Amino acid sequence: MNILCIGDAMISSQYFAEAARSLHVKEANIESNDWEKDWDKLQKRRLLIEKEGPSAEKVVSQISKANKATEILLVLFCPLSKETIDTLPQLKLIGVARGGLENIDINYATKKGILVHHLEGRNAQAVSDFTIGLIIAEMRNIARSHYALKNGVWRKNYVNSDMIPELKEKIIGLIGFGYVGQLVAKKLSGFEVEILVFDPYISEEIVHKYSARKVNLEYLLQNSDFVSLHARLGEENKNMLGERELALMKKTAYLINTARAGLIKEDALFNLLKDRKIAGAALDVFWEEPIPKCSPWLMLDNVTLTSHLAGTTREALTKSPLLLVEDINRLLDNKEPHFVVNPEVLENKEFLGWLERVRRL
Repeated sequence: MNILCIGDAMISSQYFAEAARSLHVKEANIESNDWEKDWDKLQKRRLLIEKEGPSAEKVVSQISKANKATEILLVLFCPLSKETIDTLPQLKLIGVARGGLENIDINYATKKGILVHHLEGRNAQAVSDFTIGLIIAEMRNIARSHYALKNGVWRKNYVNSDMIPELKEKIIGLIGFGYVGQLVAKKLSGFEVEILVFDPYISEEIVHKYSARKVNLEYLLQNSDFVSLHARLGEENKNMLGERELALMKKTAYLINTARAGLIKEDALFNLLKDRKIAGAALDVFWEEPIPKCSPWLMLDNVTLTSHLAGTTREALTKSPLLLVEDINRLLDNKEPHFVVNPEVLENKEFLGWLERVRRL
């Protein structure tokens, strides 16, 4: 069994290699390398691939020079285009240590009979912690007070000074109720808040487990004191919050986004905040990253901005390859895996034959 591990500046290949050693296969020859070791360059390359797909880059040398007998490939952000996949003719399984799949040509992998695993919720704990931190920081002006003090100003007056709230008995609207949304609801329960949920893909039974109520988007926007986004971005929900939707929010409400900037129409939110139609917002994701130094967002006094930090904790990064391998091991142990992207490959006779050959048991 030949296994190739491609890390980067966010998660080093050494963590993938360590995790690969625990794969339940008969024998393992593990090769590891890093795709992009520079953090700033990684962010630029990653964002380009997220926008344009895996073909945004040519076949990377870490794969073109790798063992052609590679059967399992473990990656984070490394792009796997059609051309890249063809570079590894024996490839049967791709493991991606993140929820997003923009760097993988899923359709071609499926056509070739290659199973793709990803890792939903790998940073759910980190993002849910950060979300609650942003809620409190924005409504209580924590970052603005810190900035003022660092610049010699004892500031007491803010845009929301006449309506600074407490969380108790407030209504929190969660748009998207996957792993992150559910954890936010769970962690907010101690604040004695009411939770509203908009997510067309989640059953009312799951929502009720968290003492929350499933509602439509319009109702959530009209009634929530805090609106927090936790949905994945796709063509069906791009710019889901535009002028009409955002205008439904209370003047005393706050918007929090630790998901994807593309869920919101940028000009609509900017104008809403500029005209003080809502109390404030906290954003960890942006329409252009890094945010330009001349960005008008830097001029607003009713928004808290952070540099895409929500999912970045030591645990979220270093544990991801192990969590990915644990799910692949479920497949290898004849158990149902949780995070298979293209389950139709599990009906492919050639793939099933390979699976039986490599299983340790």
